[in-house]
Amino acid sequence: MKFNLASFGAGLLFGLGLLVSGMANPEKVLGFLDIAGQWDPSLAFVMAGAILVGLFAFTVAKKRTMSFLGFDMRLPASDRLDKRLVVGSVLFGAGWGLAGFCPGPGLVALGAGKTGALVFVVAMIAGMGLFEVVEKNRAAK
Repeated sequence: MKFNLASFGAGLLFGLGLLVSGMANPEKVLGFLDIAGQWDPSLAFVMAGAILVGLFAFTVAKKRTMSFLGFDMRLPASDRLDKRLVVGSVLFGAGWGLAGFCPGPGLVALGAGKTGALVFVVAMIAGMGLFEVVEKNRAAK
């Protein structure tokens, strides 16, 4: 029960933050990414705030062995850049730049009934399925 309440609270806070910041609005996001055109720098403040919160959270997490809900602490163990990470990052950025959504805002916008978000979420699920197929084939070799 405690886990479900914490998950619900975190998801609600995240979704509200995406709505308030404008991250669920693809026009706002594309305006931020259009550096050579009508650049809207306002999302830089959102990203700076997210980095500060992340720095604080990771600093606290690195000092703990158990999460606040009693689970084992699992932080990324590798800081190595490899081909798979770079290719995945490029694909993620290209999708974000084309659609104006990344996964969290896409789901929030879908909940708000935006048609473009439906197309994005369907494409995202198809991409996740394709990734699973590629990974299974890679593991079988």
